[in-house]
Amino acid sequence: MSRIKSAFENGKAFIPFITCGDPDAETTEAVIREMERNGADLIEIGIPFSDPTAEGPVIQEANIRALAAGITTDGVFDVVRKLRSGADAVKVPFVFMTYANVVFSYGAERFFERCKEVGVDGVILPDVPYEEKEEFAVPARKSGIDFISLIAPTSQDRIGTIAADAEGFVYIVSSLGVTGVRDSITTDIGALAGSIKANTTIPCAVGFGISTPEQAAAAAKHADGAIVGSAIMRLIAANGRKSAPVVGAYVKSMKDALRN
Repeated sequence: MSRIKSAFENGKAFIPFITCGDPDAETTEAVIREMERNGADLIEIGIPFSDPTAEGPVIQEANIRALAAGITTDGVFDVVRKLRSGADAVKVPFVFMTYANVVFSYGAERFFERCKEVGVDGVILPDVPYEEKEEFAVPARKSGIDFISLIAPTSQDRIGTIAADAEGFVYIVSSLGVTGVRDSITTDIGALAGSIKANTTIPCAVGFGISTPEQAAAAAKHADGAIVGSAIMRLIAANGRKSAPVVGAYVKSMKDALRN
């Protein structure tokens, strides 16, 4: 069993996202430790990129702040290495969320080998369509890294094919458009998750637009977990270097909702 799949073994999984390096690497490390302490089952770590096409304004601005503060891809690897080291090492799986150009410019084989070295378990590249994923998925598999697939409401007749070939977990995109907090989610998550589960045995988690415990619980009724990014990055934008306890409390409230 992959480490990612094991994150879903004890009930509904809560998966928080953080943009690495916003406002600095030390804050990212502190926030991730609080995420784990408060119930995160798997953590998505965003590698900042200058043109994050799948992201809404909140995460775009977090990318800009992190890059302005000097974070680099190697700097993100250093953060993960520190989190995985020592007696207080973070144990939950890590998944990188970034873009094809970041991996391509770093060198795909080198990138995925570094993921393996520092303790990253999977990678999501939202700008790589299923039909073009082998350029990245092959070197990822070679290094033992799960290449996470996304399935959106527009995937339609491709759902079965993508799901059958998926690794780690399936990321269900709940809404059309970019990431961001939404008042409501109108997609029929039950139907989408049902189509996915008919074609794979790996877990699926819902992201894009979830921000409240109620939304997380509603999404997870049909899936195996919920993913939250923009709401967390809003908290970090508001609290800066004092974000860790605030984000920890938020993560606890979301995880508690998934336990009920």
